[in-house]
Amino acid sequence: MTTTSAEPPVAETESTPGVAGLAQRLLTLPPAPGLPVELYAKRLRGHVDLERTSFRLAPHTVLSTNTYSGRVPASYWQRWTAVREMTFQAETSGEGRVELYASDPTGEERFLTGTTVSGEDRVSMTVALDRFVDGGAVWADFSSGDAELRVSSGRWTIPHPPRSRETAVVICTHNRPADCVKTLQTLAADLPALDALDTVYVVDQGDRRVSAHPDFEQVSAALAGRLRYITQANLGGAGGFTRGMYEITRGGSEQHANILFMDDDIVLEPESIIRMTAFANSAREPVIVGAQMLYALHPKRLHTGAEFADLVTLQAGKVVPGALWNADLTEENQEVRVDADYNAWWSALLPSEIVSATGYPLPVFFQWDDIEYGYRARENGFTTVTLPGAGVWHADFTWKDQDDWSRYFSIRNSLITSALHTGFDSRSIAVTLFGRLVAYVAGLQYGLAATVIKGIDDFLAGPEILTDGGQRVLGEVRELRKAHPETVRHDAAQVPGVPLRGEPIARALPDPSAFRAVLAKRLLWQLTGRTAGSAAITADDAQWWHVSRYRRVIVTDASQEGVRVRDLDRDRAAALLRESAAACYRLARQGPAAAQQYRDALPQLTSRENWRRLFGADAE
Repeated sequence: MTTTSAEPPVAETESTPGVAGLAQRLLTLPPAPGLPVELYAKRLRGHVDLERTSFRLAPHTVLSTNTYSGRVPASYWQRWTAVREMTFQAETSGEGRVELYASDPTGEERFLTGTTVSGEDRVSMTVALDRFVDGGAVWADFSSGDAELRVSSGRWTIPHPPRSRETAVVICTHNRPADCVKTLQTLAADLPALDALDTVYVVDQGDRRVSAHPDFEQVSAALAGRLRYITQANLGGAGGFTRGMYEITRGGSEQHANILFMDDDIVLEPESIIRMTAFANSAREPVIVGAQMLYALHPKRLHTGAEFADLVTLQAGKVVPGALWNADLTEENQEVRVDADYNAWWSALLPSEIVSATGYPLPVFFQWDDIEYGYRARENGFTTVTLPGAGVWHADFTWKDQDDWSRYFSIRNSLITSALHTGFDSRSIAVTLFGRLVAYVAGLQYGLAATVIKGIDDFLAGPEILTDGGQRVLGEVRELRKAHPETVRHDAAQVPGVPLRGEPIARALPDPSAFRAVLAKRLLWQLTGRTAGSAAITADDAQWWHVSRYRRVIVTDASQEGVRVRDLDRDRAAALLRESAAACYRLARQGPAAAQQYRDALPQLTSRENWRRLFGADAE
């Protein structure tokens, strides 16, 4: 049922039963310069003056909030919560009209209700969330007539949620003091609206301390006693986030809270905290609520609407069918509801009940800790909801080169995750990894191949490899990679042994249709000295079937910050092929036994006692 009213709304509180709670604000400007206004509001006609929480329409102007930030993801609210109606409220001045619209799963629009406003007014319109199971959203549009219209304090409210709790934020940081302080400043600037914000934990694991930043004291004061700053040894993202979780749940399972993990290098939209908290508190059962990731370098683009991992091919970040991927959010909306298997910890909220039932993260240092935890929570009966409209900007994944030290942790930890959450078909996994290793060798990425081989061997070594939380092996991997010159990135204008004129750029041919046959032929060419000379290759063309045609290639790094020099070394290639075959043979034979060891060790590895030991005396 749809109703309209011009009566003043009841004052909102989060703690009084029966009183409306805030689900999301209507914002018409982003939190920082350089971010797309079109993600918040779209001018359809006329002239509009926008501020963060208010706007002015000149006469004969139309403004729509059918945008990424302006829409209410009605399908998600209907599917996962008991909320069956939402109320839009705003304060207005002048003459005009406010109308509410909805979309269907196909994107078809339909009118819900509207009201005419005049003079100093307050609008309150309630809409039902009852026809959105498969998809769709709700939003507000505004228009002025012969006179201007001013709108402020727009917000969507819901009946009081079944759980009324604040959210504690955990920011894990390592040698990014400026980024971390910027995130804290963004939080502090929106503090009056963040009633749901409890303590902000900064877990600093670097040697360039956030506390030494010249703005730290000021932002600490601006956070009005909410900031708690913790330093510890570098235990990676897993150790940093878990330390915050450890502190928040120090009082035991009876201490109910929402725990929001957040990377230090994101561009934060504080509004996401309001939306994730309201959704989590309103869910019929505890759910993990994840924010979506938008690209920092290309801020109009969404990474993906929802993700899953293939635990057989060991591939993370797979796009859920029907979800958007690398989409321009000023042109597309996620109309179809898509259900995630996990949400990465660039920003994800975990209710404490899930922690009590699932345990703490694995001490894997870095990579796949969030994926493993999502699947473990799923096996304990909890779901993950990646919530449209709750987003943060994070470094573009496509601009991160895959040939770096983190690949060790990705391979080792994906094997651990597969061992814990599948039947672990070690032979199929070994075949998959051997194919990748051969391609790395053919692509002259010898250091990457060596990194992956170490990841396989360390997985087979068993849970003991996790005893110190990853500090020792990080040094080992970096030392291993120093023996391989192609792992070093050079300035494009200062490449050792290459004149400034450089090599001609060689564009790639179409992808081969018979990968295995081409791979075998390229390796044969390399081992028998039949490859061509030197060439420069762009990042987009740096595929093994193209790189393998040359004895030397100058390859653009995916980050576009420099280049790498890959040289054919037949002896090293032959040795790595033998080592790859041996490692994958061991994985096929010994993998099931290793998988059982990880399953047996899981309760101890993820226990509070084990993490207390890793954190040391200051965590007592």
